[in-house]
Amino acid sequence: MVCKNPIEKTLPGTHCSSKIVTMVSSDKDPRQEVLQAWYMDDSDEDQRLPHHKEPKEFVSFDQLAELGVLSWKLDADNYETDPELKKIREERGYTYMDVCEVCPEKLPNYEQKIKSFFEEHLHTDEEIRFCAAGSGYFDVRDRNDAWIRVWVKKGGMIILPAGIYHRFTLDETNYIKALRFFVGEPVWTPHNRPNDHLPARQQYLQDFVEKDVANQAVNAAA
Repeated sequence: MVCKNPIEKTLPGTHCSSKIVTMVSSDKDPRQEVLQAWYMDDSDEDQRLPHHKEPKEFVSFDQLAELGVLSWKLDADNYETDPELKKIREERGYTYMDVCEVCPEKLPNYEQKIKSFFEEHLHTDEEIRFCAAGSGYFDVRDRNDAWIRVWVKKGGMIILPAGIYHRFTLDETNYIKALRFFVGEPVWTPHNRPNDHLPARQQYLQDFVEKDVANQAVNAAA
C-alpha cells in the first residue's frame, strides 16, 4: 500500500513553510490487527493456550488462501450498516445471519458444547464467522495434516471452505461474540473425522490439495 502524507517543512533561509508531499510506503495488511495464524505444537496442555511451536512459525494470509481459508477485517462496531460486509454477503449469497455468544455464562450446556466444537470435523457447507467481540481460535489442517491455529479477534471475519477438517476453541479470555452466516437455511451438522467419503471432502481435496500437487509436479518438470 502506498499513501501520500503532506509534511510541512520550513525552507532554509526563510520563515516560510512549504508543504512537501512525500511517498510513505506501508505493506502492512490491515487484517494483521484482527487475525493471526501459526503452526501449532503437539502439546496436550490447555486448548485455550496459543500453542506456538518453538521457534514460532507463522502462516501468511496467502498460505491460508491456498487452503481455501478467506479472511477480512471489517467494522465490528457497525456491522449492521457496514457496506463491505453487505457486499460480501451479496456476492457470496449469505442470506441467513444470527449471533452466537460463546462463554460459560451465556451458552447453554457450555462444557458439552465447547468439547464438541473442539472435535475435529468438517461441514458440507462453508463455515462463516465474523467476530463482533472477544476472540477465539479456529484450527485448520494443512495439506500435510499439520494443525494451523487461526486467531480471530474483534473485527476479523473468516470463511472456512466446505470439506476442510477444522475445530474451534475459545482462547484464555473465554468469550467470543460471533456472527454466523449461511446460504439459505442453516445446516450446522458437524461430520467428525474420518469422513473422507463425503462429496464435500472429495471436492475440497480436488480443489485445494490435488490441484496444488499437480501444479508442483508441473513446475518441477518445467
